[in-house]
Amino acid sequence: PEDIALFAEMGFTTLRLSIAWTRVFPNGDDAEPNEAGLAHYDKLLDELEEHGITPLLTLSHYEMPFHLAKEYQGWASRDVIPMFEKYARTVFARYGHRVKHWLTFNEINVTLHQPFTGAGLPREIDEQTRYQAIHHQLVASAKAVKACHEMIPDAKIGNMILGAVLYPYTCHPSDVMKTLQQNREWLMFGDIQARGYYPTYMTRKFKELGIEIDITEEDKEALKETIDFVSFSYY
Repeated sequence: PEDIALFAEMGFTTLRLSIAWTRVFPNGDDAEPNEAGLAHYDKLLDELEEHGITPLLTLSHYEMPFHLAKEYQGWASRDVIPMFEKYARTVFARYGHRVKHWLTFNEINVTLHQPFTGAGLPREIDEQTRYQAIHHQLVASAKAVKACHEMIPDAKIGNMILGAVLYPYTCHPSDVMKTLQQNREWLMFGDIQARGYYPTYMTRKFKELGIEIDITEEDKEALKETIDFVSFSYY
């Protein structure tokens, strides 16, 4: 409460913060949510409202339940998708009447650099598993977007990307092209979430790497539910 009071004293009117998946479903695959965890955020939102601060809530910020990492190999398992959707719907049902701005995953593309942090995967992971896990996470994000649109029609929900922008060393075409290709690795996430499908530059890259992503027809349909806005950190 003291931090929120100081935040308000500084004149800020919006606070981006995150709900911990593990507070609501400690193991990720729990049958029922943890009421104490949900109540924690009720109190937090009360404090924000008291000080006239608008919350921008992130559903998942580097805190996948460790049980899912151990027992399911994190986002490498398709089974985690409905678990995340269940969590998202639980949160929307609880706070949707008072929170109108949402994000799905914090820096969803961080799995490219830190697979355990982003997807509950071992640090040393093959590219096939890495990109399959990323695909599952993107589908889960899209399902959360759809749930938000259905359950809170007056809300807006977006993505959050680690904007690790690269610039060419020189203006030589080879440097410019190499930079473009490397930037596409993280720009892919915004393209998919904003457009609703994989860009051709990534399907071409998968072919070059010998990667075959398991994308079902249901996945393709789910990805069509696009975000309302794009947000990113800039490094």
